[in-house]
Amino acid sequence: MKYVDVVIDTKSDNVDNFFTYDASAFPNIKAGARVKAPFGKGQGRMSGYVFAVHDELPEGLEGKRISKLAEVDEAISLPPDAVSICEWMRTRYYCRYIEAAGCFAPAGKPRARKEGAAADGVAKETVNETVKETPPLTHEQKRAAAAILPAIEEGAGTVFLLHGVTGSGKTEVYLAATERALGLGKSVIMLVPEISLTHQTVRRFIERFGEARIAILHSKLTLTERYEEWMKIKNGEVDIAIGARSAIFAPFEKIGLIIVDEEHETTYKSDMSPKYDTVEVAIKRAAAAGATVVLGSATPSVVSSYRAERGLYRKLALTKRYNATPLPLLTVADMRSELLKGNKGVFSELLYNAMNETLADGKQIMLFLNRRGWSSFVSCTACGYVMKCERCNISLTYHKAENRANCHYCGLSRNVPDACPSCGKSDLRFFGLGTEQVEELTKEAFPDARIARLDADMAKKKGSGEKILAAFGAGKTDILIGTQMIAKGLDFAGVTLVGIVAADIGLNIPDFKSPERTFQLVTQVAGRAGRREERGRVIIQTYMPENYAIEAARAHDYEGFYRSELFFRNTLLYPPFSDVVQITAYAEDEGLACKGAERVRDGLLAVPGMFTEDVLLGPRPAPIAKVGDDFRYHLYVKAETKKRKTLERSLSELKQKINTDPAAGYRIIIDVNPYSLM
Repeated sequence: MKYVDVVIDTKSDNVDNFFTYDASAFPNIKAGARVKAPFGKGQGRMSGYVFAVHDELPEGLEGKRISKLAEVDEAISLPPDAVSICEWMRTRYYCRYIEAAGCFAPAGKPRARKEGAAADGVAKETVNETVKETPPLTHEQKRAAAAILPAIEEGAGTVFLLHGVTGSGKTEVYLAATERALGLGKSVIMLVPEISLTHQTVRRFIERFGEARIAILHSKLTLTERYEEWMKIKNGEVDIAIGARSAIFAPFEKIGLIIVDEEHETTYKSDMSPKYDTVEVAIKRAAAAGATVVLGSATPSVVSSYRAERGLYRKLALTKRYNATPLPLLTVADMRSELLKGNKGVFSELLYNAMNETLADGKQIMLFLNRRGWSSFVSCTACGYVMKCERCNISLTYHKAENRANCHYCGLSRNVPDACPSCGKSDLRFFGLGTEQVEELTKEAFPDARIARLDADMAKKKGSGEKILAAFGAGKTDILIGTQMIAKGLDFAGVTLVGIVAADIGLNIPDFKSPERTFQLVTQVAGRAGRREERGRVIIQTYMPENYAIEAARAHDYEGFYRSELFFRNTLLYPPFSDVVQITAYAEDEGLACKGAERVRDGLLAVPGMFTEDVLLGPRPAPIAKVGDDFRYHLYVKAETKKRKTLERSLSELKQKINTDPAAGYRIIIDVNPYSLM
């Protein structure tokens, strides 16, 4: 006899469990198989995944009616390591089994084709299919490769932290490591933090290994394209997968190398359930497969640097740029002084003059502001009224191109009225700066310059972001204005000046990671300047020049920043000295949302000798207290590593009780080390 434990594909927390079926009709069935099975009162067929296979009836089921498995999907199954990873994800990220399994499963369905019609592949960058000659490695690159390549051969699951300054040639080390893994008959997963960077990375890999070996996985593909790329991997047609965070679940059976470029980026943290950390999943998959992990960054996360310091990762350093060009010269423009001089414009005198000089020299400029739209809020100067989202109760961002005020959380959009809805006066004004406004002001200040903007609004249409970057790379654009989409990974020969319009925006966010993100963003965007023969210039405009994150970035002082930040985090018990677990209770009634958070707090305080009020913060209304129709209350737990197992067990039990109670009126979401505390 053959029996299987199946996880049913349903959104209900009530059935987040294993259901045993008689699989005698399918003697070759394996864990990971996608199946259909009778389920529920009507015994209608439902999809699911096999998590365990038994030759005998599991203990405790004797005498019970065991339904027969209805069907096995011969085309779709999860990779061999998926079941163990899913079980770990369920515990670590407080998700359901099926949510974790869904990460490994293909999205979409195959395209409908006429008989005999050929399949169309995902459009890739058209490049010369002739494999390019491998460029010589620098001394530092050779030293890094000499450590990584033997580890790939050994297959011991080693994790490397490759700390390389911007322009140091980390990608060449990635390519050398990939070549070794492929030579051993193993597969490679290459992760990038932004979809906009996939294009450039794919080009480099095609030039080295050819298009036929590469699959692309990211959310901008159509569902059909994603399905077909997934099937290429599943069927062994390719041995390299490149993509954003979801590519970590590529269904390779023999992984030899996982590369996480810009490992510090917040986009590697999922904001939907399961709220997984891509770096953690990468290390878990690598351990199961005996694969090597390379985490690359010019500004490694504090957590990764601490792990390397403790010996959990092996740290490798690239301290010089590949072409030996010095790192850019960073200068701070104190915007407080500009105000005293009567300059209320977007450009400091220093930045304005530098832009004129750069354009006169025929070079290119990048302007960075991590806030899209025209202005961050619309307010009446007569009575103080602010246009807010009636669903989320946060200010609406004005987008001049649409002449609309939009909520960046729930998507609500409103026309801007001619008169104030509160007092009736025509005194509505626009406050705060966004990339859309910077673009218009730049065109006014430099009318002869060719100017483009790249942010989430401009990249909505498929392929538009790539076109903007391609035009800039070809020298058809003089000034590129953008958000963090232009801050990382991009390599343009003509850029000699970078202007950071408002470096301190992120410092005002109520989040313990704000200084780290500010340091990383300033350093990363500064690294786009002077990547060839000529040394670049970077001008940092700020009202907070004394802040340690900005001062460290200006001085290229990662070590100084890291030591300051580590002291702060150790003092206040923040990661890497703990996990910060965010519990969000939400309900349409504010009182019920608060009640839900209080119930979790009381439940944790009741665990004998484990959790005290000094490590339980809250509950309190979330900084963005209402999103959509739901009020939100936050509770935070600072959990030391030694208390992680107890917390996981206690919180899992509380979540199950609350989210399966139809009378509660509230639900909870749990996020481990969230990318944002908002």
